Amino acid sequence: MHELRGACPADAGALAALHARSFPAAEAWGADALRLMLEAPGGAGLWDGRHGFILLRVAADEAEILTLAVVPQARRLGLGAALLGGALGLAAAGGAGTMFLEVSANNRAAMALYCNMGFSQVGSRRRYYADGSDALVLSHPCGC
Repeated sequence: MHELRGACPADAGALAALHARSFPAAEAWGADALRLMLEAPGGAGLWDGRHGFILLRVAADEAEILTLAVVPQARRLGLGAALLGGALGLAAAGGAGTMFLEVSANNRAAMALYCNMGFSQVGSRRRYYADGSDALVLSHPCGC
């Protein structure tokens, strides 16, 4: 069981450190960017305090996963699924009916997680990422 708590702007430094451990250096987000996302209207986050976090934004009846970071040594232990489930609950509580996210077509591990959680592809963005890979746009009904 993963105990999750809400992330707040004061957590941005710790979240940035987790993001840096979870992504290649060129893709890591800094504390200022993460703080701004948490302070933005509709912004929210969940984390376990040590191994991973998720940030989302709710606007009107839609929500979007902004980032999901789990450090390599904690992957495949259920934390990503717990964070996604928590984010879906937060989005539904915020009035969203649908959750969206973008994932690299090359990220097979993330795709497996999202498919196992019930996300389905609704679109794509060609050459979206810096490495030239396409982004797949996925969605999931909130509250399910």
